Amino acid sequence: MPRHTLALAVFIAALVAVGGTASAAPPPAQAVIEQRSERVMPFDMKRSTHMFRPTPSGGVQTVVSTDGDRKQVALVRAHLRSIASSFARGDFADPVRIHGASAPGLAALRRDWRHLRVSYADVRNGGAVTFGSTEPTVISAIHAFFAMQVRDHGQHAKMMPGDMHMNMRA
Repeated sequence: MPRHTLALAVFIAALVAVGGTASAAPPPAQAVIEQRSERVMPFDMKRSTHMFRPTPSGGVQTVVSTDGDRKQVALVRAHLRSIASSFARGDFADPVRIHGASAPGLAALRRDWRHLRVSYADVRNGGAVTFGSTEPTVISAIHAFFAMQVRDHGQHAKMMPGDMHMNMRA
């Protein structure tokens, strides 16, 4: 067997032995988002669901503890209260830390935050943040922000039927 063929065979065998593959692909984007989320969100992502419902004036983001654990519910609510307060002041640092500064919708939300209305409410096993505006660019930014989060959070997030027909591009 030629030397280079033998070397390749040994290399592949070594990768297989340690559970690797011949191509060293970067971690999936959702795994990176999950790692970043763990540093920003105090609750267990694997025990929660993020739901996004677009509306004609913005939308509602709801996060619930899937197992109803009281500690998780309290952590979800505290985080969402904090997010609502931050967003109302134009502070989008947490989503930037998770999704990056160039995430769809964030630039417009950061620029036009004074046209954004944000409120928080407790819901069963979690909380909800309502986003609203009368400015079409802000409403579009909210919708893009929602679609990006559903994509980035994968199995931990879902888009709920909205109050309107819309094209959710991200």
